[in-house]
Amino acid sequence: MKEFWNDRYAEKEFVYGTLPNKFLQQSINELPQGKVLFAAEGEGRNAVFAAKKGYVVSAFDISESAKNKAEALAQEQQVTIDYLVGDVFDLGYPEQSFDGLVLIFAHFPAAERTAIHAHLLSLLKPGGVIIFEAFSKEQLNYSSGGPKEAEMLFSLEEIQKNFPGVAFKFIGQSIIHLDEGPYHQGEGSVIRFVARKN
Repeated sequence: MKEFWNDRYAEKEFVYGTLPNKFLQQSINELPQGKVLFAAEGEGRNAVFAAKKGYVVSAFDISESAKNKAEALAQEQQVTIDYLVGDVFDLGYPEQSFDGLVLIFAHFPAAERTAIHAHLLSLLKPGGVIIFEAFSKEQLNYSSGGPKEAEMLFSLEEIQKNFPGVAFKFIGQSIIHLDEGPYHQGEGSVIRFVARKN
């Protein structure tokens, strides 16, 4: 996986664009002002957007190439983000240290996903807010991007099981039009939610 993402993010252009995800744009005011963690953040478009909105932004990914592009984008936009490379279990974030958690197309390996989500939830303060968008299992019927293995895609039932102890303000599955760089183009099936940790 690391080699795959390093190769993809080593491409000269921003493979998912430099503009923030539309659902994040619509939902960012749900996040309390403070520290926000962006998981599997890639080239930094969403983290940089939040930093420009005044949030204290941390981000991580497994790809060094992604970090390099994210930091270049942050410098260009004149903001600061704290970006680490590695497995989330090894990065040393303290428990209950973030006011917000953002997962935008953060598709983790199926065997590790439940444990990763539980760990990410442990990093969020009580009352902290999660913004989430990822491909549903129906995305296999579309060619607009995302994993090709059903196990790495989501159902509403799996999400509700993977995020215990949260109150969903909004959760839903829908068909949207993606226009996010060369690798997210066209119609796709996504699940989105905004939730607050109890």
